[in-house]
Amino acid sequence: MAAESYQLEDIPGVGPTTADKLREAGYETVEKIAQTTASELYELAEIGEATARKMIKWCTSQTGGETSQNGSQDGEKSADNTGEEKALMNVQRLDIEDIPGVGPAIAEKLRDGGFLTIEGIATATPSTLSEAAEIGESTAKKMIKWCREQADIGGFKTGVEVFEARLLIKKLKTLVPEVDELLGGGFETQAITEMYGEFGSGKSQIVHQLAVNVQLPEEIGGLGGSVIYVDTENTFRPERIEQMVKGLEIEGADPQDFLKNIHVARAQTSDHQMLLIENSRELAEELKSQGRPVKLVVVDSLTGLFRSEYAGRGTLAERQQKLNRHMHDIFKLCDEYNAIGLVTNQVMSNPAVFFGDPTKPIGGNIVGHTATFRIYLRKSKGGKRIFRLVDSPNLPDGEATFLVEEGGLRPC
Repeated sequence: MAAESYQLEDIPGVGPTTADKLREAGYETVEKIAQTTASELYELAEIGEATARKMIKWCTSQTGGETSQNGSQDGEKSADNTGEEKALMNVQRLDIEDIPGVGPAIAEKLRDGGFLTIEGIATATPSTLSEAAEIGESTAKKMIKWCREQADIGGFKTGVEVFEARLLIKKLKTLVPEVDELLGGGFETQAITEMYGEFGSGKSQIVHQLAVNVQLPEEIGGLGGSVIYVDTENTFRPERIEQMVKGLEIEGADPQDFLKNIHVARAQTSDHQMLLIENSRELAEELKSQGRPVKLVVVDSLTGLFRSEYAGRGTLAERQQKLNRHMHDIFKLCDEYNAIGLVTNQVMSNPAVFFGDPTKPIGGNIVGHTATFRIYLRKSKGGKRIFRLVDSPNLPDGEATFLVEEGGLRPC
């Protein structure tokens, strides 16, 4: 069959909805898809990277490998394509009800527990899945194993594949050049950034600024996305968002439009805080379908409620276990939706430190190890704030200064 005679719906795993998205993104033919990249399909048509690669490979085989006269080679290609088609159909079309042994009742319990996709179940733990669906752990293990096989999760990748996956990572700018340069271009998606410092050091100011900036187009430093904001200390102020939108001095920018894309929930207890993150996947799916995907997940502050509810050494182990689970839930959410995880943290003074700064963040090694980037904020003279990068897997430590003005963050 000639490539020109293929319709988008002929691509294995592409149904009417996906075909419409492809056409809207400008991919009307098999040839155009064969000439694009996985990252472009991911961004423009909202198709997962693994699925996009398989689509491109299939389309390339139809446009470039169909005139071979060697029968054995054609047979090998046909067999290879069949395998690709099966894998693509699994990733694209499988729903929770397709999991062996899962009926409508269990599927509903899984969705109520925040497991909306095959990928979400594939990355869950047996105990969590068992509790959510009210099934035995052995059954949960089988479900997770099956989902991992279908979603192609958990296998080893080469450094080249990891590098290509890293190309999907985006950077959100603060629009303060010194700070953005220190962060290698801005706050990174698919990672958790922890900001800690004493009161008045600028933590919530940065959070508000990023909640505005993330809605800007990519060409001016934003990500064109929405915000999920879990407020534990009643620090979110819509009036501050309005001031910062006006401070951008963008013609036609309406503060109300920015506020509509910030979804705020006030957490009353640490359990409620954890539940809000667990249940936020449903909101994230809804925002994605509306064309305004979540690109910033904020928890301000991470440890405030845990600190007040778990006082004393006797409760330390339980507190740390719950914090660990909470942090990993945030990371999974950000990883799944290519979003930025931004958490603020309270601090305490270490009385054993006689020289140097005695300030240290709450949460101990659990928070320190789980956070990808750690930033220490402190006040300085003349209204300046010091932005110090304390820990990063790929960037050197360093400091930058900034000012907090009515219109938002400004360079010194």
